[in-house]
Parts: sequence; C-alpha cells; structure tokens
Amino acid sequence: MSALPRATPLRFLSRRAREELGALQESVQELRVYRNAALRIFVASRHAATAMAQRDFWLEFSWADQEYRIAVRRLAEFCFEHREGGLR
Repeated sequence: MSALPRATPLRFLSRRAREELGALQESVQELRVYRNAALRIFVASRHAATAMAQRDFWLEFSWADQEYRIAVRRLAEFCFEHREGGLR
C-alpha cells in the first residue's frame, strides 16, 4: 500500500498581491479587446484598402499583439512567482 501525498496547506495572497493580480488581469482583458479590434480591421482592410493603408493596419495590429503578449507574460510571471500563495 503506497502512502498518499501530503496535502499542502492553502495559502492566500496578500491584499497587495490580489490588487496586482487584478490589475494584471484587467490589462490583459483591455489589450485583448484592442488587439481583436485591430485584427478585425486589418482583415477587413485586405479587401477594402490601399496597400499603404493595409500596411498601417498591419503595423497597428502588430503593436497591439506585442502589447497583449507582454501583458500575458507579466500575468504568467506573477502566477509563477505566487504559485501556492507564496513568493518565490
């Protein structure tokens, strides 16, 4: 008979950490909305805009995508640092 793994005690985030998590989540959500809108405009521009305008829409989407990815990475880093409720 094998021994069952010990349950680790549940730890909660500090108020400061919860506020930081909320801000990171909000940033990801806002940037997601902006990125999705930029993508829709870029896709629509393929059939209705000049090549120069398409390039501008592509650059706008690229910028929004990069900002979104950075926000997601920051959120992932926060989660990694606070896994199991403790700072690492």
